[in-house]
Amino acid sequence: MLKRITVGASAALAFVFLAGFIPDEPANAQSVMAWSWEWPKTDFKKKSIDFKEIISGGPPKDGIPSIDEPRFMPAAKVNSQDLAPTEPVVGVVIGGKARAYPLRILTWHEIVNDELAGTPITVTYCPLCNSAIVFDRRLDGKLLDFGTTGKLRNSDMVMYDRQTESWWQQFLGEGIVGEMTGKRLKTIPARLESFEKFLARAPEGEVLIPNDPNMRSYGRNPYESYDSASTPFLYGGDMPDNIEPMVRVVVVDGKAWSMPMLREKGNFEDAGLKFTWSKGQNSALDSSRIRKGRDVGNITVQRDGKDVVYDVTFAFVYHAFHDGKPIITQ
Repeated sequence: MLKRITVGASAALAFVFLAGFIPDEPANAQSVMAWSWEWPKTDFKKKSIDFKEIISGGPPKDGIPSIDEPRFMPAAKVNSQDLAPTEPVVGVVIGGKARAYPLRILTWHEIVNDELAGTPITVTYCPLCNSAIVFDRRLDGKLLDFGTTGKLRNSDMVMYDRQTESWWQQFLGEGIVGEMTGKRLKTIPARLESFEKFLARAPEGEVLIPNDPNMRSYGRNPYESYDSASTPFLYGGDMPDNIEPMVRVVVVDGKAWSMPMLREKGNFEDAGLKFTWSKGQNSALDSSRIRKGRDVGNITVQRDGKDVVYDVTFAFVYHAFHDGKPIITQ
């Protein structure tokens, strides 16, 4: 069985609820052969990782459905009963156009394929890593759109593009299996922020709304108490030495700073970056209702007054994907 699956029963049950069945063991030759039946277009001879690092999270291909025809409404018209001011959203601004993608929706879909100000983008969120990253979906003359494989590596979502059916590591934006192996998607600056923070900086912006409000229990957190667990779920790798694995960290250009340190300092400058922490954002992985999640705060990261690409994730995720590099904690 997998190592270190020691989170509370609520998180475990939540994952079974989402998946419909118990996750598999790590991949072996038989499972790779089974993948080739499910993925006849994927070139499994091309890969940059060991297949043993990939496990099934439970759902099959597209079992967690991406949103491919997103709907929006003006942010100023959003009712606080539908989206609380302190609920987290992924805020994206391109060419003067702004959109917010609430985690109350992304938790259930994980991927939104969209276009903003003429730029094709994919907005992604991996709940098990709390990793929210926005990509430009143009690459090598192709316009890609993405879906979920149902697979995980280091507890992070493995996506696939529908054009080549290559597999991609969400945390890195890197192709790991198939024709696109070794390719990197361009990341786009975005903020993981409260809705009220987004509204204040983009009052003319739009907010993603469900295509079908009854499709999922939007606003509910199926991973209740996950981010207060002592260890992560569906992760069998090493843990960081100088910080607890489930502590949030802010990752920029391959370096990571602990969120508790940034919270304590409020304003902090390092490596030419300016970090600003402020209160007022619910955790999406705490209470059963996202709007009631504990306050984990907002963070902005800028260089020379402009937003840079950053990710708020867990310490174990950074540790796994950055070869155990130490996290800055003071």
